[in-house]
Amino acid sequence: MWPLGHAAIGYLCYALATRTRFDRPPGEFALLVLLVGTQFPDLIDKPLAWYLGVIPTGRTLAHSLLFLVPVSVGVYLLARRYGRPEYGFAFGLGAISHTLVDALPALWGGTDPSFLLWPVLPVEGYESGAPTVTALFLESLGDPYFLSEFALAAVALVVWRRDGYPGLAAIRTLLERVLPGRSTHDSN
Repeated sequence: MWPLGHAAIGYLCYALATRTRFDRPPGEFALLVLLVGTQFPDLIDKPLAWYLGVIPTGRTLAHSLLFLVPVSVGVYLLARRYGRPEYGFAFGLGAISHTLVDALPALWGGTDPSFLLWPVLPVEGYESGAPTVTALFLESLGDPYFLSEFALAAVALVVWRRDGYPGLAAIRTLLERVLPGRSTHDSN
């Protein structure tokens, strides 16, 4: 799955979790932490495999539940220590949803789910070097699973709108800290 699909599924899961647990939409900064979590496995694995060659594939270390679950628990405990347990929950939900969604095509023979328990289970490395992002994208174009990401993103956008666009105010606040003296409301 591509970043858009991971973000959409992560948001839908988190929106459901916050509505179920707190009867409210997702919080501003927790949503940003969630989005980092939804991309975390790829942010670790792709560079380590594709550019540094220290792990066999772009779905190995940070996609393995043997690594991801302890990291998620650690992030949760750290966030709880600083009085922000919801941030830890959001990160863990985003990261674990990422790796489980990447394993989903195994149900129809589309991928080998061994990465979920790497290094206990072996994974096949790249035969002729790491693939390029362009090659992966072009290969994905006719895949219904890839196309479903856009439908999921549309649903997530509708839910995000219904929830009042959480996260936008947090981004605005962060930008105002980074760019003091400039109002993010200015069009200049």
